Amino acid sequence: MIQVHQIRLAIGSNLHSYFRRIIVVAGLIALIPAHAQEQPRWPDTFLARLEALALIQTLNTEILGSRSATRSLENWCRDHQLAKEPKIVAHLITVNNKTPTEEQRQHLMITSQDEVKYRNVQLRCGSYVLSEAENWYVPSRLTPEMNRLLETTETPFGKVVESLGPYRQTFAVKQLWMPLPDGWERAPHKRPTKTRRELEIPDALFQHQAILYTRAHQPFSEVSEIYQRQILAFPLPLSR
Repeated sequence: MIQVHQIRLAIGSNLHSYFRRIIVVAGLIALIPAHAQEQPRWPDTFLARLEALALIQTLNTEILGSRSATRSLENWCRDHQLAKEPKIVAHLITVNNKTPTEEQRQHLMITSQDEVKYRNVQLRCGSYVLSEAENWYVPSRLTPEMNRLLETTETPFGKVVESLGPYRQTFAVKQLWMPLPDGWERAPHKRPTKTRRELEIPDALFQHQAILYTRAHQPFSEVSEIYQRQILAFPLPLSR
């Protein structure tokens, strides 16, 4: 009887250990960041690279002509079905302050005595990171409610300040990845040939730096936005 009892205790202990491991694994899976979702694969072909370039420039142009980068990203997310609900959320990357430069203070038309706050976020739609943004803003030029939302919620900056009637003046645009090699249109031998490889798309695609103004033409924020590879997180258009 003692042996039977000992066997039962051993089985019970093993089952308990087994279920504990399941719970731990389930917990680790739950902690995997949303942006870890696998991106659809594009083949490394001339056509795929040409389509990638066209899509990047389409979004680039849309943002340059828009009053709100957030709205442009939300429209992009909806049009390309990146999420069931095309809603942009600002996920905080760091709470560390980044002091504005003298040039940035000149852009914002403020003195060294004026307070400037810093916000560093990932703009996500569903499980995809569409851009990473740094934002230096003058809290005294926003309402108390706007400042509260920026400090305590994941609401994108563009939505928080909508009532100011803001518009953007972009002063720098940088292409961080060029899908096609320089001179591809002049030299056919430079065009990528069809391969079985997957197209390697880097994380950072292009960057915008802009000043945001109120409808009364008062600057209140400077932003630096780096648009990410997951803006292309959908199947190759012509392969559908």
